[in-house]
Amino acid sequence: MDFTLPEQAEAFRREVRAFLEQELPQGWAGLALGGIGSAEGWELHKRMAAKLAARNWIALHWPRAYGGQERSYYEQMVFKEEMGYFRAPGIDGWATNMLAPVLMLYGSEEQKREHLRPIARAERYWCQGYSEPQAGSDLASLQTRAVREGDFFVINGQKTWTTNAHHSDWIFMGVRTDPEAPKHKGITFILADLRTPGITIRPIMDLAGHHEVNEVFFDNVRVPTRNVVGEVNRGWYVMAALLDFERSGIGQIGGATRALEEIIEFGRTAKLDGRRLRDDPRLRHKLAELRVELEVARVMSYRIGWMQSNGQVPNREASENKLFSSEFTQRMYNVAMQMLGLYGQLPTKGKWSKLNGRVSDQYLVTVPVTIYAGSSEIQRNIIAQRGLGLPRG
Repeated sequence: MDFTLPEQAEAFRREVRAFLEQELPQGWAGLALGGIGSAEGWELHKRMAAKLAARNWIALHWPRAYGGQERSYYEQMVFKEEMGYFRAPGIDGWATNMLAPVLMLYGSEEQKREHLRPIARAERYWCQGYSEPQAGSDLASLQTRAVREGDFFVINGQKTWTTNAHHSDWIFMGVRTDPEAPKHKGITFILADLRTPGITIRPIMDLAGHHEVNEVFFDNVRVPTRNVVGEVNRGWYVMAALLDFERSGIGQIGGATRALEEIIEFGRTAKLDGRRLRDDPRLRHKLAELRVELEVARVMSYRIGWMQSNGQVPNREASENKLFSSEFTQRMYNVAMQMLGLYGQLPTKGKWSKLNGRVSDQYLVTVPVTIYAGSSEIQRNIIAQRGLGLPRG
């Protein structure tokens, strides 16, 4: 099997890499700990987004009618890979990777015209309202209620773990519009302007002390019925399609590649308390194993790009990719913490901190990667039932 990408895609990779090397600050190693959740990180994110939008790179493979360039999925794929590798801010993944493909599949022409071009121009930022206090992996148990009153739905309820809601303009979410229907059939997918009266956003601090996720409360929030995507009470199918797109990204693999290269280089050259790390055969074996797993994850992501280039919507393949990639990321930082020992617990730059404190930070931050976008248990169920045709237990 030939895994070589088309020369057009590789040429574009070189163009993207040159752009990032020029536009990112000298000596760039990624956003300071805290990411785009911090005020400083968010400002840099917006500046980079404006530069990407000026090149029309935010919506590379979209139709030109909606602000895209109609480039190939392979070019889109290498763009995301390079952005991930350079840890470059500037892409609103909730908008470009999740909402936009769903709007193209299920949205009305009015919705496409209203929302796609502002996303492509980096003028409108989005967040995802799926999880609730009693509806996480069992997403169909969501209880945020929407009652129709004329041309509006009146929404009451709560969303949680809403990443970047404090910086976003709009939210896409699932709401329950028929409480009497079976739980998968009484849900509607709807879009809401976060400036609408009755919406309150409260921060949630993560394990590493960062503010990236939030709680969002809805108190008699009136949202126009024209904001429903797809059909009323059939929003579960829209939500599920969006999750397939969410689980398909290669940007995480690009970032993992950069991180593993740094970890391997540190293990090859560093001494800790008088011991040379490269002299430990167990560590060498673990790092070699991680390098092999990284290539497996990359090929799985490339497969997603191949499917999309052939007009297919990945389903169980997206779950396989998400499951393997997220568990790989946790294993990688687990090995890095073992390698650094007590030094790995130092979170900030300083005399004794190693790898800029990134290992301890990411060791904590990657705890939820096997939970969000569907837990590992959910992914295994999807693979078993939709991929292997196994019966429900």
